[in-house]
Amino acid sequence: MAETSTSASSNRKRSRWQRDESDDQIPEDIISVQPRKQKQRKPSTPPSAISSTEPSQTLQAPRLPPKKSGSKYVPNRQDHPSIMPSRSVYSYERLNQIEEGSYGVVFRARDKQTGDLVALKKLKLDQEKHGFPITALREINALMTCRHENVVGIREVVVGDTLTQVFIVMDFIEHDLKTLLTTMPSPFLQSEIKTLLMQLLSAVAHCHSNWILHRDLKTSNLLMNNRGTIKVADFGLARRYGDPIGVGGLTQLVVTLWYRAPEVLLGATQYSTAIDLWSVGCIFGELLLNEPMFQATSELDMISMVFKLLGPPTPRSWPGYSTLPLASSLSLPSPHAPGFRQKFPYLTAAGLDLLQSLLTYDPDQRISAQDALKHPYFRESPLPKHPDLFASFPSLAAGEKRRKPYSPSAPNARAEYQLLTDLDEL
Repeated sequence: MAETSTSASSNRKRSRWQRDESDDQIPEDIISVQPRKQKQRKPSTPPSAISSTEPSQTLQAPRLPPKKSGSKYVPNRQDHPSIMPSRSVYSYERLNQIEEGSYGVVFRARDKQTGDLVALKKLKLDQEKHGFPITALREINALMTCRHENVVGIREVVVGDTLTQVFIVMDFIEHDLKTLLTTMPSPFLQSEIKTLLMQLLSAVAHCHSNWILHRDLKTSNLLMNNRGTIKVADFGLARRYGDPIGVGGLTQLVVTLWYRAPEVLLGATQYSTAIDLWSVGCIFGELLLNEPMFQATSELDMISMVFKLLGPPTPRSWPGYSTLPLASSLSLPSPHAPGFRQKFPYLTAAGLDLLQSLLTYDPDQRISAQDALKHPYFRESPLPKHPDLFASFPSLAAGEKRRKPYSPSAPNARAEYQLLTDLDEL
């Protein structure tokens, strides 16, 4: 039985580690060294034996690419850069604070390696209790998706010493349009307004083509450099509008009050790109008037100002008005004609048509960004001025201390906002 068990164990397959140990214990006297068999070489054919009919050079079969292991639908690892950790914020030298918003504080800084001036946006994470905020993730994703000459460029994300110190590194732009409108000695010319509006529409059209809603377009979020180029910034409220919507729908706490579309004011929880185009129309009117169109103090005040300029909505101008949640709570004013011509007496007929197309009640009838770029207003005299011919101004963001104009802040979900739905009486 002992011999049988020994033979069975010897025949069992051993691992590589067991074979190595057992080979070391074999006595040297039982090791027999066998001579290596040499391969017999075939006699080479002499050159004289080669037939004269054969070509002098033999044809070789084409080399096939090496067969790829795995699925053909999975890209090679070499096609993607390796994952690198975020750099430290101390790679930049902080120069001065530019401004503070609802979702972050923006600083001007200099890259210590290259010397480039950048804008550092410190995300507000001190009050977060549920991890990294979704608004910051949406902002970073939107900036990476919507790379365009009229959208502020994102460079990287850097971190500090603690988990609450996360910074977005973006290109530094000298001015914001809101401050520039109040500090420049004379308002923009018609040719300059056309150039600025075309750049804004181009950026909005690019964002919408990539399924991104900005949801907070206003003059203080439009940056302008000294070469006449504007860039859309502050994507803190941006999101993909093609994503599945939750049970409660889209939030109403979007768009600064002065630039908020009427459907959002009246409680709509499903909206699309039309809310950005309403904001573009408000910016267009602000460039013409050199002041905001609707300087309201509350949502009810904002609605009354819209009704006064556009006239009360009718089933023809806004078929879906009666289906909005707050429509039954409002008493409409007496019917009257729109007051665009009285408010903009020097605007051409084509310009007035474009403004009315942007500030339309019905979101389905509101003009899109692509169609607005083809409007005849941009082809009539005076033609849009080339950006290089714009005048340059001293940069307030570079550290010069001046009083900034008042502008309402963007809606913040953490703040105690009182919506129209919270009011007992309207």
